Amino acid sequence: MARSKSGALKQGGSSKSRSKIVELQAKSANGVIADNIRQIIQELGEDPARDGLIRTPVRSEKALRYLTSGYTTDIHQLVNGALFDVKYDELVIVRDIEFFSMCEHHLLPFFGKMHVAYLPDSKVIGLSKIPRIVDVFARRFQIQERLTQEVAETIQELLQPRGVGVICEARHFCMMMRGVEKQHSGAMTSAMLGSFRDNRETRNEFLSLVGHRSTAI
Repeated sequence: MARSKSGALKQGGSSKSRSKIVELQAKSANGVIADNIRQIIQELGEDPARDGLIRTPVRSEKALRYLTSGYTTDIHQLVNGALFDVKYDELVIVRDIEFFSMCEHHLLPFFGKMHVAYLPDSKVIGLSKIPRIVDVFARRFQIQERLTQEVAETIQELLQPRGVGVICEARHFCMMMRGVEKQHSGAMTSAMLGSFRDNRETRNEFLSLVGHRSTAI
């Protein structure tokens, strides 16, 4: 597996950056993460040996491994051949895909929903695979902009459709719990490839079906 320029995965080979990530995770399997979390708790002025915290480092390590499991997930194994030759030339949309991710700047969660659409050329993908692809890239240290682009480019690489459109809506705890402390602000990002970028009618049909309309484009 290797990355494209955006970070989306391709079959064949392995990048140095990805191999380093896998190596780091393998080395941490002996509880190094838990040991460091125990030290962080102590540095923050708490007693890591008290009842409520004594198992927290181990639980935190397990949680972090799950929340970053996308680093070691193989996209092609996940899709598992669920690509089918079908004569269909209208939009395919999976909307309101819930996701949770971790902001790479503060290691705080951001969460929301994603709408993913593509215009087939000769192949379609099993519908359940699209939310799974979203989860692969969400379960990494991320920023919303990159997450949106990686999902779109992965669908493009797998299917070679006439176009892909992705809209991501999210709320960020790094804006809610700290910093500007805005509780009701959300962020929206989009990635439009192929006919979704080039054809206004295709783009507007997508935006309309997921509840958004293009006015400025």
